[in-house]
Amino acid sequence: MMLTTNLGSHAAHADKVEVTPNPLGVEARSAILIDADTGQILYAVNADKAYPPASMTKLMTEYLVLEEITAKRLSLTDMVTASKEAASIPPDGSQIYLAEGDQHSVKDLYMAMAVQSANDATIALADRIGGTEQGFVEKMNETAKALGLNSAHFTSATGLADDTVISASDLARFASILIKKHPEFLEFSSTPSYKFRERDKTAMVNLNWMLETNKSIPNFKQFAYPGVDGMKTGYIGSAGYCFTGTAKQGDLRLISVVMDTASKSSRFVQTAKLFDYGFDNFEKKTIVAPKSVVESNKTVKIKKGTSKQVPIVTASDVTLLVKKNTTPTVTVNNVKLKSDGELVAPIASGTVVGTATYSYKDPDTGKTLDKTVNLVTSEDVKKASWWRLMFRGLGGFISSLFKGIVDLF
Repeated sequence: MMLTTNLGSHAAHADKVEVTPNPLGVEARSAILIDADTGQILYAVNADKAYPPASMTKLMTEYLVLEEITAKRLSLTDMVTASKEAASIPPDGSQIYLAEGDQHSVKDLYMAMAVQSANDATIALADRIGGTEQGFVEKMNETAKALGLNSAHFTSATGLADDTVISASDLARFASILIKKHPEFLEFSSTPSYKFRERDKTAMVNLNWMLETNKSIPNFKQFAYPGVDGMKTGYIGSAGYCFTGTAKQGDLRLISVVMDTASKSSRFVQTAKLFDYGFDNFEKKTIVAPKSVVESNKTVKIKKGTSKQVPIVTASDVTLLVKKNTTPTVTVNNVKLKSDGELVAPIASGTVVGTATYSYKDPDTGKTLDKTVNLVTSEDVKKASWWRLMFRGLGGFISSLFKGIVDLF
């Protein structure tokens, strides 16, 4: 038995939505669009205030399961026994109807969580990792703190509790961390359907109607969006209809969050507005090429080398998302080099000797984005012979002595 996906919505909720006015007309209480690679904010609506995320909470649960697998404390083939707690979730939530004592693989339970947002599967996995759901929640909050998600406060693994809160900006940033560290997550979140049990008459259908693979599905094709392969929907009364989405077109991947929209379909319509804005108006542009010279710091001093200094360049490029057909400018606002005495020959080309921080101020948002790159030596420097070092030292001594004599007069 499976829950079916209903194209309808709770009409009563539409009257409760507090839309934050914004130029794009995104009908949500809170929303954000970022570049998945750099975290650069492209558009934001009341994005720093924490609200209930509903089942988008499961992104943290999904992350922690993948962390356990990476650490080899868990595997996709491990069998998990459903606890009484997992089998006793409220009947009005999404579930795969686990009975106490049922055994299923981690993979099957993860797919139920990622595709159908099954609360019982989520609790079963949380129990396995944390001992109890509350033990798992402690891990969720510890992880949020370690990742700098300062607005996050988790009280459940599922998001059913309305005192779980997080801001759209922190949620988007966390989504970026998730897919960077665990790109395999997108294989789960992009699965259009999955049969949980052999005896089930129908397969679970992914609650993300925007999946690109839905473009030929009659009920969903109006919502299917090019490049969408994740991530997580959510709904409880206090949160409204929410969605964290991601789409990749060419070399550009965007992440969006909308919180408290009016209906199941509206969360996807509002997300499409954000994606349209991002893909239509922005492009990646290399502002600083790799191996560029920082004009204020072209060289760094070294000791005991055939030369007293060596040229330095940037180790990598500085690439930003900028408005199409614009020429952005960046400034170097901080250069840190290793101090005198730290760099001693011989030194190979490509040795990291410091960092340079470039700043770009977005003319639309007014926010400043900093990107720090390493500075490296651009050529080899051999160690000087003892003979050369002796005469260099002698020359320095004579120069100091001469200066002392001149200062007497």
